[in-house]
Amino acid sequence: HPTGTLVVSEQQTAGRGRRGRSWESPSGIGIFMTLMLKPDINPNNASMLTLVTALATARALRRVVNVPALIKWPNDLVVNGKKICGMLTEMSAQFDYINNIVIGIGINVHNESFPEEIAKTASSLLLECGHRFHRADIIEAFLEEFEAAYEVYLKTEDMEGLQQDYNELLVNMNRQVRVLDPKEPFEGKAMGITKKGELIVDTWESRKLVSSGEVSVRGIYGYV
Repeated sequence: HPTGTLVVSEQQTAGRGRRGRSWESPSGIGIFMTLMLKPDINPNNASMLTLVTALATARALRRVVNVPALIKWPNDLVVNGKKICGMLTEMSAQFDYINNIVIGIGINVHNESFPEEIAKTASSLLLECGHRFHRADIIEAFLEEFEAAYEVYLKTEDMEGLQQDYNELLVNMNRQVRVLDPKEPFEGKAMGITKKGELIVDTWESRKLVSSGEVSVRGIYGYV
C-alpha cells in the first residue's frame, strides 16, 4: 500500500517504550503491531498521530471487546484505571518532508499476571473481561478504525475533526493531574485537548497547554 503498512508480530523480545524502557512478551499473549506511514503532511503535525492511534485503538476495543477502554493522554489506554495498551511514535524527516512515521502499538490481551513492579498498574483484556479473544478480530477492527480516523486527521492535519470524540474517551478529563514538566512540575485540572493535541490544564492561577511529556492522573496508576 503506498501510504501505509501494518506489521504484526507474534512475540516481542526487545519492546521499546517511552524514555527507553524495554520489555519482553511471550508468544500468543499480546498484540504487537507496527504501523508504517508516509503521509504528505507538515512534520510539525506528526506527533498528533499518536493521539489518532490511541483514539482508533480505544474505539476498536470498545466495539469488538466491549470493554470500557479510555485514553490516558497522550499514549496509553486504560481499563478500570489500569494500563492495557501503550503506543510509541517515531519519525524520520527532513526540515519540511517526512520520510516515514513508525507507530508501535502493544495491547495486553491474554496476560494472566504481571511482574510485581507493574502488577498494580497494568492489566489485560483477559483479566478485565474474564475470557479470551480472537486477536485477529481486534487487529481488523483497529485497522478499520485507524483508517477512518486517519482520513479525518489528514483533512486538517490536526485533531479538529476528532477532538470531541477524543475528549469523550479521555480518562484525564475533569480530573486532577500532575504534569512532570522538566522546568517546573505543576498540578491542575485536565480540561481536554486542543485541536493541536495539547492537553489543557487549568491551574489555580492560569490555563496551561501541555504539548508532550509525562502527565500523571489522580486515581490512575497509583497517583492518589
